[in-house]
Amino acid sequence: MHISILGTGYVGLVTGACFAEFGLTVTCMDMDAARVEQLTKGHVPFYEPGLAELTTKGYKAGRLSFTTDFHHAVDTATVIFIAVGTPSRPDGSPDLSSVDGVARSIGQHMTGYKVVATKSTVPVGTATRVRDIITEQQTKPVAFDVASNPEFLREGSAINDFMRPDRVVIGTDSERATAILKELYRPLYLIETPFIVTNVQTAEMIKYASNAFLATKISFINEVANLCECVNADVQTVAKAMGLDKRIGAKFLHAGAGYGGSCLGKDAAALVHTGSHAGSAMPLAATTQQVNAQQRIRMVEKIRDTLHGVQGKTIALLGLSFKPNTDDVRDAPALVIAAHLLREGCTIRAYDPEGMEGACKAVPGLIGCNDAYDAMKGADAVVLATEWNQFRNLDLARMTALLRTPVMIDLRNVYDPERIAAHGIHYVSVGRPAAGANPFQPP
Repeated sequence: MHISILGTGYVGLVTGACFAEFGLTVTCMDMDAARVEQLTKGHVPFYEPGLAELTTKGYKAGRLSFTTDFHHAVDTATVIFIAVGTPSRPDGSPDLSSVDGVARSIGQHMTGYKVVATKSTVPVGTATRVRDIITEQQTKPVAFDVASNPEFLREGSAINDFMRPDRVVIGTDSERATAILKELYRPLYLIETPFIVTNVQTAEMIKYASNAFLATKISFINEVANLCECVNADVQTVAKAMGLDKRIGAKFLHAGAGYGGSCLGKDAAALVHTGSHAGSAMPLAATTQQVNAQQRIRMVEKIRDTLHGVQGKTIALLGLSFKPNTDDVRDAPALVIAAHLLREGCTIRAYDPEGMEGACKAVPGLIGCNDAYDAMKGADAVVLATEWNQFRNLDLARMTALLRTPVMIDLRNVYDPERIAAHGIHYVSVGRPAAGANPFQPP
């Protein structure tokens, strides 16, 4: 079966490369000619572990191709996936202009039956909107079905998430479309992946509800962490005990600087917007957003309080991407924190294994460094903001020698407080008591 993916961003490229690995013939279409040219040369425009290799493999095998030709992408495919961006507007609603644009082009170029499935994260009602646009743009009536097939890909582990998903959601009112989409995912039946087949509206709601709930778990444990600091409790022990309750589960109960990236915040905001327009307010999702924003400011306050002011101080900031194993710095907590500190007169020597270029463009004033130890040279403190594996076992003796003052502020609770304090380093984390003497503490 031949399928086409419209949009070669994160979701589109991962989806195309993985379907090609399933043995399908896949065309990835994008209007950006420079991007298409780079992809044909094996250059993936963002960092995702294993994706460059998988893309090259599919391309060399002839199962994966790239084009700017919209007519070719539509005409040759049985299934067309819409995988364009849906960024947030100021009011929290998703911008569907790209979805509308490709729907118009699909209608104009369609000559035979197609299944048009949205991979993009879109609000309830988008499939109906897409159907209406395609119908309006057809020069003569051509049968087609629309479907919702939301993605649940985590940056940093997207290939595994596609190949071994927790579930596959298919939303459509057509038995024919259901059968075709199930056939695409047939390899997953061998590993007994659960399939949720439902109507379009329910499928569209599943994605938003899932991400808003994950965001809520993160904001909740961060609120608990803040309380733990006030009552001398340890949030990591609290979270471990909570997670052992099977009704709660251990995932997304890691206190820290809050969530970032292009999904959780955007989807929670979209859910709130959808609720307000549907006449069903979503106060919990709205509060989740507020708590997350406040958590970043609390991290700035934590750094400021530890150093007794940051003006004139130098900080080594480790980690700039919103999470490990990605170069994505969109809405990254580390950059929000860095921007606040810079405005207060702090110098920031920063390092991230993959996100340096994007971070330095997003936050002018950052001093990019070659590695973690380069960032520490002459710094008054090291702040660990993103928990890349290479930051999990730093040479503490070398750190102490490089820092002007031995202070570590761990915003991801990577290290054991007593172990760090034993090396003469004042250690501050999130939701746990500080350890070691603070050299900035007034006598």
